[in-house]
Amino acid sequence: MTEPIPTSRLVRGAKLGKLVADQAFRGAGVTLATMRGTEEQRLARTERALADAAEDIVTVLGSMKGLAMKAGQLLSMFDPLAALDAANVPSHQRERFRRRLAALYDQAPQLPFARMRAVIERDHGCPIGEIFSDFDEHPIGAASIGQVYRARLRDGRAVAVKVQYPGVDVAIRADLKNLALVMRMMRTVAPALAEHAMFRELTTHFAEETDYRAEAEHHRMVGEMYRGHPFIRIPEVVTELCTGRVLVTELVEGLGFDEICALPAADRDRVGEVLFRFYMGTMAREHRFTGDPHPGNILLAPDGAVVFLDFGLFKHMNDAAVEFELSCVRAAVEYRAADLRELLVDYGVLEPDSAATAEQCLRLLYEVSGWLFTDAEIRVGADAVSKALLALVDPRRGYFEHWRREYAPAEHAFARRVEYGTLALLGKLRASGNWHRIGREWCYGDPPRTELGVLEHDWLTGRTR
Repeated sequence: MTEPIPTSRLVRGAKLGKLVADQAFRGAGVTLATMRGTEEQRLARTERALADAAEDIVTVLGSMKGLAMKAGQLLSMFDPLAALDAANVPSHQRERFRRRLAALYDQAPQLPFARMRAVIERDHGCPIGEIFSDFDEHPIGAASIGQVYRARLRDGRAVAVKVQYPGVDVAIRADLKNLALVMRMMRTVAPALAEHAMFRELTTHFAEETDYRAEAEHHRMVGEMYRGHPFIRIPEVVTELCTGRVLVTELVEGLGFDEICALPAADRDRVGEVLFRFYMGTMAREHRFTGDPHPGNILLAPDGAVVFLDFGLFKHMNDAAVEFELSCVRAAVEYRAADLRELLVDYGVLEPDSAATAEQCLRLLYEVSGWLFTDAEIRVGADAVSKALLALVDPRRGYFEHWRREYAPAEHAFARRVEYGTLALLGKLRASGNWHRIGREWCYGDPPRTELGVLEHDWLTGRTR
């Protein structure tokens, strides 16, 4: 990618508008492709239509970076084909479509090194050679806000250097002004995300991620929180080299998420439990959490530790908010429908005169989060998140008209992002576990029942001495 990131609101709006129109037209084509001709002809046409759609999304959103690219990343986590009314599309074609969109996490179109080098030298006020003894010009990752490089400091330490795209802050401001168009694109491809407060809240706070000094502070905070943990690792931050647009951290090598997904079931199950404990457990236990669980932020180190990256989107929850979450879980687990509805009303999520009954509230919670409430070994499927989100927006379920008008506080919108993002990761891993029993450790104070749980419990006990 040699052209600069488009920053004009008009230009970015035009690109998004064309993509919306193209995807809407192509969605109709996919539906027709599954209805005509022999089975072989239908499969071939569908394959071609989906490949073209995915390529367009990756090319357009990947070149735009910023909020538009983040929208594409969210699509890859879920099942965007649900919005195309393409129920007849075979599962292997759906998965291939999602995999192509996943390129937006670490294989998006890259900016030339000369432009990125200029950002480093401008922020540090000196040539790059005065800071690094070696700097690989080929990025190891290209994401929505910046590119990541491998380098070595003059003292010999290997580091990862995340450099912000020049002009991306202006592009994000343009995208926020074009938010209505972004939302229309999301409705075209994945209406469940567009209607959910989670997406609205995510876009509102996205501009905060452009300050790498804030991200460095979050990163250090999580690093201290998990220092010495038996199976969770947070790379060290090189604080003195971090600026508003450059983030320097310890370089950690390991297997990427796709490689983890190819491991034997026992290994995938172990990684799945670690992800669950990190993303869900941190929120419940520490009242702080990263709001962006996705494949590009996870590595499996050679010693078995799971490495977590990227803390640009970081949230705090107050004690009352956490207790509300846990109280709702306990009410659902214990089938106390009336208590659940009362909790929702008292907290302001549900209007007192809402037509949603206590039984409907309980049933909806089980449809979207039943995997957390069920005391059984559950192997999460790739479509788990799509089914959960569909429960909210499918008019045949009877929930959408009730819940689309209800209020979702900001911190709880992010909490659902963490929950759905974690579920999506577990689905990609096809991980199995008794997620309810693990969650009872922080929801009820139950003793751990897994090997990892015992290790973590011992570490937590030692930390509080």
